[in-house]
Amino acid sequence: MQSNPLDAICVDSKPDVVIDVREVFGIDTEMQISGFSESSANVPDKIDGYAFDPDTTLAILAGFSHDRRVMLQGLHGTGKSSHIEQVASRLNWPCLRVNLDSNISRLDLIGRDAIVVEDGKQRTVFQEGILPWAMQRPVALIFDEYDAGRPDVMFLLQRLLENEGKLTLLEQNRVVSSHPSFRLFATANTVGLGDATGLYHGTQQLNQAQMDRWHIVSKLEFLPFEQELALLQAQVKGLTEEQQPMLGNMVAMAQLTREGFKHGDISTLMSLRTLLTWADNFKIFGDLALAFKVSFLNRCDEEERMILSEYYQRCFDTEIMDYSGALSFA
Repeated sequence: MQSNPLDAICVDSKPDVVIDVREVFGIDTEMQISGFSESSANVPDKIDGYAFDPDTTLAILAGFSHDRRVMLQGLHGTGKSSHIEQVASRLNWPCLRVNLDSNISRLDLIGRDAIVVEDGKQRTVFQEGILPWAMQRPVALIFDEYDAGRPDVMFLLQRLLENEGKLTLLEQNRVVSSHPSFRLFATANTVGLGDATGLYHGTQQLNQAQMDRWHIVSKLEFLPFEQELALLQAQVKGLTEEQQPMLGNMVAMAQLTREGFKHGDISTLMSLRTLLTWADNFKIFGDLALAFKVSFLNRCDEEERMILSEYYQRCFDTEIMDYSGALSFA
């Protein structure tokens, strides 16, 4: 039987080394933080060359070092979840992500009764959900898409967000206390006030009494040009020396779409995730314009593609709108 990697998280583990924030994260601060000396199967993989936003990184580190509940808010593709994971990877802190969409129910998080067979007999046992399970271990639990959660599920988290971090399991008539090294984070596209842009269907307004319980709310913006370029260069391998300058033009193109979105000229922006996808697709097709079309342009409003074509010409000094109709691939 294949072992479950979650079983590798030892309940008795605790931070046992001190990490210098300036040395590890390149941030000008005297802050030091405890971490684990050894990695485990649930520690996120380290991305070399990852660009850490100073303010966001300090907010996340405060969550780890002082047990603060931290929410990251920002547009899609700004790297909210990966930011938390990359901090955790350098602390060797086990990390789990749960997508808190509208299909996640209270029972999914808390647990439910299940029938098991032992010694040839059936009996009913309570199987813990991911929330009480994680609370009792040295785990950083990330709730992704926090602003898309169902209201009944969100109220479940109310007491957990308080300082003592406890959870009442009515199904078992017991109170679960948090492990000293349990940490809770969340990511959201909105800040709990609803979506005024129309980009994030399924998100909703959050109860402000619950928002008040988050100790730290940090807004993550897209990276500056130089940092985004450095990250792209670190991620995209195998390009020739002649192809390397192309990466700077790709970043410039992405940033033009964000400026256009900010000013209302276009309704779709290119995230860092899409930028990396564009580079990966270029390595597949060997054609930058085709890779751009299938990675980004074909999912944009047809009436806005002329604007995007102008952006492309400004960055690459070449026309892209030399076809009739949008390309599509099965």
